[in-house]
Amino acid sequence: MVHSPLIITCAPVGAELTRDICPALPLSPDEIALAAEDAVSAGAAIIHLHVRDKDGNPSQSVEIFDKVTTKIKNRCDCIIQYSTGGAVGSPLQKRLDPLVLNPEMATLSMGTMNFGAEIYENSQKTITALATIMQEKNIRPELEIFDLGMLESVQRYVKNGVLPEKYHLDFVLGVPGGMAATISNLVLLTDRLDVSQTWTVAALGRFQLPMTAHAIAMGGHVRVGFEDNIYFRRGELAESNSQLVARITRLAGELERPVVTVAEARDILGLAVTVQR
Repeated sequence: MVHSPLIITCAPVGAELTRDICPALPLSPDEIALAAEDAVSAGAAIIHLHVRDKDGNPSQSVEIFDKVTTKIKNRCDCIIQYSTGGAVGSPLQKRLDPLVLNPEMATLSMGTMNFGAEIYENSQKTITALATIMQEKNIRPELEIFDLGMLESVQRYVKNGVLPEKYHLDFVLGVPGGMAATISNLVLLTDRLDVSQTWTVAALGRFQLPMTAHAIAMGGHVRVGFEDNIYFRRGELAESNSQLVARITRLAGELERPVVTVAEARDILGLAVTVQR
């Protein structure tokens, strides 16, 4: 897979972190937009977007998503990928609401799981409702896969017409309650893929760097950012999301995986023909 282009996604804020844990965490619309611009300058093509309210709490407010999206677009060109997961426990309608803004991409988690001490609910009803709106609005889903069972359910949804035949996968590894972040698990997952499908790895905490290195070597794509990991190295907090992106850009260069432009990412993901809608 040497020389195949690499897409970097940055997840700058997430729904769980606080400034007490990560002092550099961007929270306001202006801070998130600046973090996105810096990440894109460092090599990211996709911004995986969560937003926060004025008190710093996770939000699915259409108004806030709209404001942050506009501010990002005023600063840089990138693929903005909305999170439909929200925070654990977000009701379905709140998870659906931001899709009225027609983002290019949105996440779609493919099953219910224990998420640490909580339950992250993604019933068939929830998956179908989210997927149906994405198809109606021509929003490309990124299927969030936390364990093997979620991956093996994908073809059932494709066969039933709930999911399109072309999709993008994100293997989220290292979540307590999901698959461990190991190379053997990553190989197990990717061995079950059709070669026409694209995939990304997002690994939590100390597993982020080794799993991104494996994904780059295997021909996959990668996600980094404060949502998944706040450390640059053991015991040293990252200064910014862009610092994490820049490291992957350097590593990709050493492994001869050219980092794509935003336009190239749209082409790889099949978004180029729909971006003007």
